[in-house]
Amino acid sequence: MWLINNYIGQCAQLCPFYISRLFDDVNTSVKLQKAVSEIVRWRSNTSLYDMWLAVEFAEIQISAAVSLRSVTAHSCVCWMNELTKIDTRFSVYFAAVALLHVARKISKNGFNNKLMDTLTTILRRNYSHCCGVLSLRKAEQNTSELVELLQKSAIEHLTTYRQLQYFGSIARIIATDFEALYAYKRGDYQRCLQLSTQNVHMLLYADHMPSVLILPEFIQLLDDDIVSLTALKLTVDPGCRDMSNDCCITQVTLSLYLMTQCQFKLRHLVTSLAEALNDIKLAQRSHARERTLDQLTLKLIERKIEMQHWFNTA
Repeated sequence: MWLINNYIGQCAQLCPFYISRLFDDVNTSVKLQKAVSEIVRWRSNTSLYDMWLAVEFAEIQISAAVSLRSVTAHSCVCWMNELTKIDTRFSVYFAAVALLHVARKISKNGFNNKLMDTLTTILRRNYSHCCGVLSLRKAEQNTSELVELLQKSAIEHLTTYRQLQYFGSIARIIATDFEALYAYKRGDYQRCLQLSTQNVHMLLYADHMPSVLILPEFIQLLDDDIVSLTALKLTVDPGCRDMSNDCCITQVTLSLYLMTQCQFKLRHLVTSLAEALNDIKLAQRSHARERTLDQLTLKLIERKIEMQHWFNTA
């Protein structure tokens, strides 16, 4: 009875009411066994979803820590060692964010020995041979070439990270969102359109999917419209810097944005844009109003399509 009153019964309060109320009457071993069995069954059914939430939380915390605290060669070793103990996938994700972080630092302040040590540490930990370090030294004299090399390597890591994720029926995950984003940045609009269209079709009716964080490390991969929209959001609501849902957009929002932008770049017919507009309206209804950046991005795409239609018919 002590165990029931002080432990099992209290834990049961975390369960749905139809389970917790079973502990109002456990005066026989049969009733107790039934009540405990219901907890075990419910926990088994929800554990995968809890893991999904934990992974999302970990991604936000890792990215925020890298963005706000910066990284050094020593901290990279500590991060990757500790994250590997939790899950090796997190070490891959950290390496990607760290590479983007260093690329941002180089673009802003130029290259230096401290950044060289950090990059060498990351590359040696993530490649079984030294070609990454050699390529790094070749690009050292050309900062734009070096930044592009780091961004490409980060995209490869992020794609690998997506491929390693699996949550059964809990969430729909596609692994080519960052590949599509990088294709757009390079001006390969046909490839970006192909990937983004496929992703929209796979994600449009999904209940849960990964998000893309709109932090300084990831903003360098985005275009001016998204950067300006994010800056406006931060100006109006500085509180959204707390790493909540306000600092990210879902995979389907990103895919819709890239798909529409590529259609503009490739001068697709109005009918293609009209189909995209229908998909945007579906996505707007499926995203909660609290997901401000998603809603703003989708509204931006919607307005751009409407303006394009107006110019074509004027």
